[in-house]
Amino acid sequence: MIKLVISDLDGTFLNSQGEFNRERFGKVKELMKSKGVIFTACTGKQGERVEELFGAEYAKDIWILGDSATRIKYNGEYVYESLLGNEVGLEIITKLEEIEDDHTVIACTPTTAFIKDTTPEASIKRVRGSYTNVEILSDYQTIAEDFVKITVYDPKLRCYESVKHLDPFNAAAFIVASEAAWIDIANKGVHKGSTVQKLQEILNISYEETMVFGDGYNDRELLASGKYSFAMRNAFEELKEIANYITRSNDEEGVLLAVEEFLALQANIN
Repeated sequence: MIKLVISDLDGTFLNSQGEFNRERFGKVKELMKSKGVIFTACTGKQGERVEELFGAEYAKDIWILGDSATRIKYNGEYVYESLLGNEVGLEIITKLEEIEDDHTVIACTPTTAFIKDTTPEASIKRVRGSYTNVEILSDYQTIAEDFVKITVYDPKLRCYESVKHLDPFNAAAFIVASEAAWIDIANKGVHKGSTVQKLQEILNISYEETMVFGDGYNDRELLASGKYSFAMRNAFEELKEIANYITRSNDEEGVLLAVEEFLALQANIN
């Protein structure tokens, strides 16, 4: 019996325009509620940005695994986080600035997402699409907080090559190029799978009771966290190979379709 539905957002739940069918989601959310099923957004986006995307009507009772699943937020409060130490985080940022001087480094702390004052306007716009709290600075080395995560956005699509230069930090951090334009860096051992496990412990819900959806390389651990694992039709082939099911693409509302079909078969537990 499914008790927990967890979906990545970009490329999975959200369509190519970064939106979702709100009317249909409202109906599916009511269906989930009637069957005692909890919905969770698992994403690289800042928790506050996820709340904005869903709006007050829906965000208040959605569990959010935000900032590349380094934090868990519920009803406006963070209930879990795992931080990358300031010293190692700054070392990684120094290396990132050596690798390329024209990609965007997003240094996320518990309070805000920092970007450099040399960031192009187009990249700033892209950052604000995922982060509500953003501050611009001239030197990352002035950051005194530990890091929620460090993210690289590269519109020139060099991340699969750039990430190779970060191998010396693998003993201290979890590093993944989720696609050619993005690298995510978090505390060692912290990824979507580990944080889903933490959520399952909080909610007392098992692997066998969990449905998960993803599309990118950073969703591999997510798909390993639930018996009902779905790759989107638009997902990377490697993800499709490890998923137990394939659903329609993000532009075909594949997440909502799969939830509707599976929960229709689930007996009402009320």
